[in-house]
Amino acid sequence: MKLDRRREFEANLEKEGLELETEDKSDSKDQKTYFLKIHAPWNVLATYADVLKIKVPFKTSDIPHGQDVPLEWLSRPLRLPEHIMRPQPDYFTYPFDKSKTDFFLITDKDTFFPPSTRNRIVFYILARCPYYKEGQKDRDKTGIKRLLSNGTYSAAFPLHDCRYWKRARNAECESERYNLYSHWAGFLCFYKEQPLNLIRKYYGEKIGIYFAWLGFYTEMLFFAAVMGLICFIYGLLSYDDNVSSKEICNADIGGSIVMLTLFLEIWKRRQARLEYEWDLVDFEEEQQQLQIRPEFEIRCTNKRLNKITQVLRNMNMNTISLIVACIIGVIAYRLAVHAAFASIIKDPMSKIQLVGRFITPQLATSVTASCINFVIIMILNFFYERVAVWITDMEIPKTHLEYENRLTMKMFLFQFVNYYSSCFYVAFFKGKFVGFPGEYTYMFGERSKLRNEECDPGGCLIELTTQLVIVMSGKQIWGNIQEALLPLMRNWWTSRKGRRHTENHNSRWEQDHVLLNFSQLGLFYEYLEMVVQFGFITLFVASFPLAPVLALFNNILEIRVDAWKFTTQFRRPVASKARNIGAWQEILNAVAILSVVTNAFIIAFTSDMIPRMVFLYAYNDDAGMRGYVNNSLSIYDISQIRPYNMPEERGDWFQNSTTTCRYRDYRYPPGHQKEYKHTMQFWHILAAKMAFIIIMEHVVFVVKFFVAWMIPDIPSDVKARFKRERYLIQEYLHNYEVERVKLQLSASFITEPQSELSLMTDKHEVLSECL
Repeated sequence: MKLDRRREFEANLEKEGLELETEDKSDSKDQKTYFLKIHAPWNVLATYADVLKIKVPFKTSDIPHGQDVPLEWLSRPLRLPEHIMRPQPDYFTYPFDKSKTDFFLITDKDTFFPPSTRNRIVFYILARCPYYKEGQKDRDKTGIKRLLSNGTYSAAFPLHDCRYWKRARNAECESERYNLYSHWAGFLCFYKEQPLNLIRKYYGEKIGIYFAWLGFYTEMLFFAAVMGLICFIYGLLSYDDNVSSKEICNADIGGSIVMLTLFLEIWKRRQARLEYEWDLVDFEEEQQQLQIRPEFEIRCTNKRLNKITQVLRNMNMNTISLIVACIIGVIAYRLAVHAAFASIIKDPMSKIQLVGRFITPQLATSVTASCINFVIIMILNFFYERVAVWITDMEIPKTHLEYENRLTMKMFLFQFVNYYSSCFYVAFFKGKFVGFPGEYTYMFGERSKLRNEECDPGGCLIELTTQLVIVMSGKQIWGNIQEALLPLMRNWWTSRKGRRHTENHNSRWEQDHVLLNFSQLGLFYEYLEMVVQFGFITLFVASFPLAPVLALFNNILEIRVDAWKFTTQFRRPVASKARNIGAWQEILNAVAILSVVTNAFIIAFTSDMIPRMVFLYAYNDDAGMRGYVNNSLSIYDISQIRPYNMPEERGDWFQNSTTTCRYRDYRYPPGHQKEYKHTMQFWHILAAKMAFIIIMEHVVFVVKFFVAWMIPDIPSDVKARFKRERYLIQEYLHNYEVERVKLQLSASFITEPQSELSLMTDKHEVLSECL
């Protein structure tokens, strides 16, 4: 059965004009695997380049590439050699037309189309070629993807260049892979610029856009990291002057935000420049619509059942419900563990000594709960990824771009709830629904004895920071392990003998065959990882200013790990085009807007900034912050506590003479006519919090929109160059057509008089005979 499929498929490929060459299994390393090599001759490349409207050069560009930058010598150590940064000259390009081959700069047909374009065309044919016999029509028997899924073929991939660890001995062998490994994939190159043009030439525009975005994002993180580090250092240096912190830490008493506003606006300009330089300006409108997914052509019918939509909606609700259930489970764990720690400690004011450090029950509970929550997040990710792919497959999107955009939205929604829900709980819900002594609220009713969590005496901000550090750092560490160690170990296990032996004993296709396959969604997961990180450093940066610092160090490593992985551990992916980062652009914009709201609420409701400001300016009587802690604590009569809420009378701290206790809130004391009702100070603080949120959001949004208005999405020089290129293209096309008409006319002047003379002679003869 498989042999018949291969025979029909390969016969249809030859009908398309492709040239096939089979390597016998006896020549392979395992003596079991056949390798089928496919070559696309000029006629096939020209035909499909015309179909796909691939832009090719027709004249060397005479537009200056850039201007001299003042003090350029300062950036010289960061620069790469010119032949690496610009592996080919700039050209004016135009969509290929097979009928106008003399219009284009074709000096050598074998090298006119670069390898990335050739493998893109070949894969386009493979994805649409049927494997049923002539005369039959079976839409399900189409494309290399189905042949791979049913085991007819084991793999299909473009070949890498020659060796990456050593320059090729053969001068004719392309060495772009070696150049990428030497100047890009090495960790010692972390301070160097990325060779984006070489990445684009070797891997295609889609991968090139990803690394351009990742590099730009890392550059912008540097400024955010500096600001965050300044805020953190200032906090440490000003600790001794913080009266309220001293009071909280005194046993006798009880115990800046960096917004990446400019990031998206400046990235739009960088992206517009790349679109122009890489000929991507009109790609989405003209070419992308032609690249219909084979799955759509096979499975799509004129009618689409509404049952699919209903199933999808139910699945979304079920998966989100699963996330909510896990969050509730973690909350219940936190309550139970906190109660266990509290019962172990005889004296509530005492602490557990662990490895020379003192850990309170609240901190121990927070750390262990955050670790468990991180493990649950990693487990749920495994299921959510498959659910999102399954849902998107059922929708049968028409194009690859539409498929990726739909999958992107679904996957990010799952990841958003999965990663950020615990942080949202600590920031906005924990400690907000506790009640007060005698009227405590319980998670599952009073019988459960699981009282809703309270914040640490210093507030919930430190617990939010703990949650953020563990989840964010854990994700980054685990992600780097997955990206670096797992591919290395899997490739080692597959090759068995190690890469150093492959040079003498394996052909180029066998060397690539043992590498990992870079799936169609491989780049999707790279974007997802960075966008989730972007959410961490923007949504909750007010609680942990060092988040951008951690992200910066991670991304410096991430760029080189990804480069090393692409160059050495993965098969060469099929080149594809992309005009921009797609749906991720809108997601980043939405996260940036949401971050303004979340940080405003964190500052207002999670931190003590607003209560302190109200106390300082309205209730301090010119005494500074002295007495703030005492002012923020209310009084409760112990005799009014219900029996099951009564604390255990252990130790010396709870004596019979003690008649009152203190708790964090602004309520009237016992005996007051408004006993245990909120005081006016509570309402003043609440009004101040709401005013702060409204003012902060409006100020930030006004600044954001003003910056967006001031900074155009497309640089003026790019607009000018684009208009001039369009003008020159029209001029050259006009001249080409004029020359073409002249040649046709000159040819007609040579042939037409002879035909007219012959016709006149014939007429004369006929007339003579008639006369």
